[in-house]
Amino acid sequence: NLGATVRDAGPIDRKTSELIQLGVAAATGSEGSVHSHTRRALKAGATKLEIYHTLLLLISPLGFPRVAAALSWITDILDRA
Repeated sequence: NLGATVRDAGPIDRKTSELIQLGVAAATGSEGSVHSHTRRALKAGATKLEIYHTLLLLISPLGFPRVAAALSWITDILDRA
């Protein structure tokens, strides 16, 4: 319940919250979390382009190999959406 409480208590909208969490999931290299937050971001109204852009913004801080892995993981979900 802590996650939902924190998310709902602040000024950041659900879509932005999911995109932030997607970025963190990519940064930690968690394929399952990337899948989950991609699905949640779509449900919250994020476009495919916004999801791709979220990860592309991470190339500089994370490096291309880690972002390339995350891009392949989101494609697992986006190809079915």
